[in-house]
Amino acid sequence: MAKPVSDQESEKARWEQETLKPFLAKNGERCERFITVSDEEIERLATSEDIRDVDYERDLGDPGEYPFTRGVYPNMYRGRLWTMRQFAGFGGPEETNQRFKYLIEHGQTGLSTAFDMPTLMGLDSDAELSLGEVGVEGVAIDTMHDFEILFDGIPLDQVSTSFTINPSAPVIYAMYIAMADQQGVPRSMIRGTIQNDMLKEFIAQKEWVVPPRPSVDLIADIFEYGIKETPKFNLISISGYHIREAGSTAVQELAFTLADGMAYVEAGMQRGLDIDDFAPQLSFFFNSHNSLFEEIAKFRAARRIWARVMRERYGAKNPRSWMLKFHTQTAGCSLTEQQPLNNIIRVTIQAMAAVLGGTQSLHTNSYDEALALPTEDAARIALRTQQIIAFESGAADTVDPLAGSYFIENLTSRVEEQTMDYINRIDKMGDGSILEGVLRGIEDGFFQREIAQAAYLYQQQVERGDQIIVGVNKYAMRDGMRPNLLRIDPDVEKRQLKRLKKTKSERDNPKAKACLDALREAIEAKENSMPYIVEAVKAYASVGEIMSVCREVYGAYREPAMI
Repeated sequence: MAKPVSDQESEKARWEQETLKPFLAKNGERCERFITVSDEEIERLATSEDIRDVDYERDLGDPGEYPFTRGVYPNMYRGRLWTMRQFAGFGGPEETNQRFKYLIEHGQTGLSTAFDMPTLMGLDSDAELSLGEVGVEGVAIDTMHDFEILFDGIPLDQVSTSFTINPSAPVIYAMYIAMADQQGVPRSMIRGTIQNDMLKEFIAQKEWVVPPRPSVDLIADIFEYGIKETPKFNLISISGYHIREAGSTAVQELAFTLADGMAYVEAGMQRGLDIDDFAPQLSFFFNSHNSLFEEIAKFRAARRIWARVMRERYGAKNPRSWMLKFHTQTAGCSLTEQQPLNNIIRVTIQAMAAVLGGTQSLHTNSYDEALALPTEDAARIALRTQQIIAFESGAADTVDPLAGSYFIENLTSRVEEQTMDYINRIDKMGDGSILEGVLRGIEDGFFQREIAQAAYLYQQQVERGDQIIVGVNKYAMRDGMRPNLLRIDPDVEKRQLKRLKKTKSERDNPKAKACLDALREAIEAKENSMPYIVEAVKAYASVGEIMSVCREVYGAYREPAMI
């Protein structure tokens, strides 16, 4: 028979007085304050007293049932493992196509595409600002011709492809649709995800072409078009990853990401879409950092909050609309240049947190990514990390194995409470509209200040030694191991410029111009832009040309100075 709460409290007090106190007097503890990466205090001991307010049916539920705290599927990884992805993209489409095939050969189950900076910023490789950046940090894509090379020999009806791109997301999405049409794959069968999350760009990553409001309009265009044309494709990956990489805490990452997600829901509903038509095609993208239990709690709290918000605030009726499905990437900002092989252990811990937290898809960073884009060997080790967790650790053999832990359940509730505090502040800033609150927060610098303050606090803790980074501020070595690095051949840029020039000269230029003019007229008339972008890419209009039309109509964006 369970002890009453008062008895539990007195039992903990007795233990502290009779057992703990004399032990501490003799042995002490290794530091005065135990904290997570996010500066959250870690209690010495959790007991049943810490979860006395947790109601199983209300707060946990069974796996596959509301509020999905314990997972979105009843049997989770016993039925199907998470999708194993490795970020791939460097040089030209030829090099990235070879990397895709290499990773598929070694057991990767989903493609994940990184783009170079010109493509991300809606510029062609021959733009003046692109000089020296073509193919350097991802694959260079200018026209549909590049896409044809990128997916040569890769059947779109047999793979799921993720695209990490935001300002130019409508163009890349259109190219994937056009590629499916070329291969004869029904649009209704293609699977994948387009990141397409512009709000987090203004908050954290800082890649944009047009201002915030028209950026949201373009996203709503994709929602409206995609629910009919590509029902198995995730139309947005609402991303906390870059918010965390910018220096936020775990709670800030979760709160700002969920707020962005709610803003997109409101944008879709304002467009006249039924929430249950598009909500199932929303996905999320989170960071997994070093504090194992904090990350697990974050993922569990995320599902619970989203389910409640979607059902209670927005009135979604379809249980699939309540499910928060997410991709996880291990924390790039945690990787160190010093003693880079240590990063393999960091990535393993972070990946384990994602699996124990119930992720649907996972990217494990390569140990050399603090130095350069990953080599084949480093990418293979990162993939093997996931495979060992999946097949050797036992972590995938039972659903939500940490449920009921005094510590985990208490931490999950704390993360939820602090996250909702932020969301309520954003709601208030928008006078009852999360969309307006997020836009106002961007304009006023609210998000940027909150993240900057958290990043500054963490850096102070590292410099004081309150946060230990092995190999950096403790156990440092004079001569660290320097791995072989991936170098981008300078000829990639020359080859890309030559192909772009050839494509522009050989295409039907009157047709390409007509498609661009039609796109401009559609945007000015407030029509959905996606059908016109699809036709433009099929006419071999370039990324830069299409995004220039958007820039001409909507104007460019310059971030206000933040003090």
